[in-house]
Amino acid sequence: MKQSDKYINDLIDFLNASPVNFLAAKEITDRLDKAGFQRLSAEDSWQLHPGGSYYITKNDSAVIAFRLSREGMPKRYKIISAHSDSPGFRIKPKAEMTGENGVVRLNTEVYGGPILYTWFDRPLSIAGRVILRGETPLSPRSILLHVKRPLLIIPHLAIHFNRAVNDGNPLSRQKDMLPVIGMINNELENGNLLQQLICSELNVNPEEILDFDLSLYDTTPACLLGMHDEFITSGRIDDLSMAHAAVTALIESSDDDDTRIMAIFDNEETGSGTKQGAASPLMMNLLRRINSLTGGTEEDFQKATACSFMISADNAHGLHPNYPEKQDPTNHPYLGNGPVIKINANCKYMTDAESAAVYRTICENAGVPYQYFVNHSDVAGGSTLGNILTSQIDLRGVDMGAAIWAMHSVRETASVIDHEYIIRSFIEFYNC
Repeated sequence: MKQSDKYINDLIDFLNASPVNFLAAKEITDRLDKAGFQRLSAEDSWQLHPGGSYYITKNDSAVIAFRLSREGMPKRYKIISAHSDSPGFRIKPKAEMTGENGVVRLNTEVYGGPILYTWFDRPLSIAGRVILRGETPLSPRSILLHVKRPLLIIPHLAIHFNRAVNDGNPLSRQKDMLPVIGMINNELENGNLLQQLICSELNVNPEEILDFDLSLYDTTPACLLGMHDEFITSGRIDDLSMAHAAVTALIESSDDDDTRIMAIFDNEETGSGTKQGAASPLMMNLLRRINSLTGGTEEDFQKATACSFMISADNAHGLHPNYPEKQDPTNHPYLGNGPVIKINANCKYMTDAESAAVYRTICENAGVPYQYFVNHSDVAGGSTLGNILTSQIDLRGVDMGAAIWAMHSVRETASVIDHEYIIRSFIEFYNC
């Protein structure tokens, strides 16, 4: 088996196991457990050992793992960050809406910035977490839910009722995008289809359920396509492919001289302003705690962060074969041509010439091609985790990602070989 086959097959398994942020975090922690990492809780006292491997979680959807240097106290940190969330639909409380003939829809709210049209007429299901009663009001229990069978659909209006649909059709997020979950029959008293589903899937009683964080997902599995299986298509490639590359590289890297960190945050698609997002003090608190527990002073911490480096890994827009004019005339990345260094004159990314040069050299040492993305000057771009973290911590760093098509569609497309390239560059970064 080629290395690219190994990595891409593992990515397919990772994507299929991670329909939402909570299950992505669980898949990551399962891999860390298997690799011998020790789980820590922020509420407990820690004992850290030189060369030890550890991880913490936040709110069931963010994961930060680290491997201490053999000397214990970090002299610098090598950090790769990505995020666990993707645009889609969250289910609202009191979600069931019963219409004519007993058809039940679920009331949903759009999360992030999905391409709405891509969600029509697809087999959808539900995943997330359910909160159950605990021993005290301040300690409820959290349990994950992954309904693996097709369950819902958002049916499109037939063209016969809207002849102009192909000419552009504004959508109401409240009216047009509601999924159908089923029909009430004589055996289902007062509906409660969603509650019945949760109770059946988790084997719990209705009175145990306090609340939930549940989302829709497309049940179509990730797969390869193209004449030579050169592409992968799936939901949530942005940004789970980078999360997969980061955890794979952390586990496979072998450097003992520096402290290596993988940080997978949540809620990047909505601005990162949550306790599990990159704008929280989560990373800063962890670095300070590591420094303190390994015998470092405040000066040691400042010295270590000043010479550290972070790769902010979030995917990039590959040149679209039908819309080449949307890209910058001289800096447009292609699928299959290697990781993309992302640059923005208005500092939406943390990349500058010095940090781009660092990552370029890492790619060269790994035998990996690289390319650049700069926005077309008439087209506004997005931002990512890099600048958010560097506003709190004195870090150098670069924004990069894989070139993909149809970012924020229910299904995105990326290159198989690019995923291998990126993992190789991440391993080289951790080992350099």
